[in-house]
Amino acid sequence: MDLSKIRMVVTDMDGTLLNSKHEVSDRFFEIFNELKQKNIQFVAASGRQYHSMLDKLSSIKDDIYFIAENGAYIRKNNSVLLTTPLEKKSVHNILQILSNVPGAYPVLCSKDTAYVTGSSSKFLKMLQEYYTAFKVVDNQAIVKDEILKIAIYHFENSEEYIYPKVKHLEKSLKVKVSGANWVDVSHINAHKGFALEKLMGTYGITSDEIMVFGDYNNDLEMLELSNYSFAMANAHPNVKRAAKFETLSNEEFGVEKIMEKLIV
Repeated sequence: MDLSKIRMVVTDMDGTLLNSKHEVSDRFFEIFNELKQKNIQFVAASGRQYHSMLDKLSSIKDDIYFIAENGAYIRKNNSVLLTTPLEKKSVHNILQILSNVPGAYPVLCSKDTAYVTGSSSKFLKMLQEYYTAFKVVDNQAIVKDEILKIAIYHFENSEEYIYPKVKHLEKSLKVKVSGANWVDVSHINAHKGFALEKLMGTYGITSDEIMVFGDYNNDLEMLELSNYSFAMANAHPNVKRAAKFETLSNEEFGVEKIMEKLIV
């Protein structure tokens, strides 16, 4: 595996760079500083909101790109490079569908905050890990902000209980099972692959010059852009089929193990 041409490293967050306690390792930051000396760009790509990603990577925030909300939002420093919002009618349609789905907790994600209802203290407590900026509202349908994504949480299994209810929307929207408990619905072009293609185009980076890590279905499009795509050992079967290579799990520092090869 010849990694000598790599100019950009892209990694998902949850289940990939983060461990099960939602932490970034000290070793990652050490490797990052060495990659920076070699002029290798770093991109964090997540279904999380920008503020939540920033919380995890605050010490290097000025030197990296953030692909947030599954690709609907790209930012570096104070520059917003891309926003791909849902149409208002799509937001209302999705909320109407979810109102008839037991156990569904929709989160309306804008670039600055997330909007939820206060129906469950257990849900709100969990939400704080993924959405550090959120507002509790009485009625999500009257939110006026541009909505980049609707994330839907289910305490048991999103792929079993939520995805079948919104799968039919795939004709016109991007519907992704993004985690064991999450399904995300976005604009048809709001995905990590579309966002990453924009960055690759900016720097003239080819599939031989980019390394990508992921673990879930919302990573599939960006994994397809790289000849050095890695599925985590803990990845969804779809991701393992799509990736060119496999690395150790997120608990075993699978991302760091491969990134270390870039600084030898």
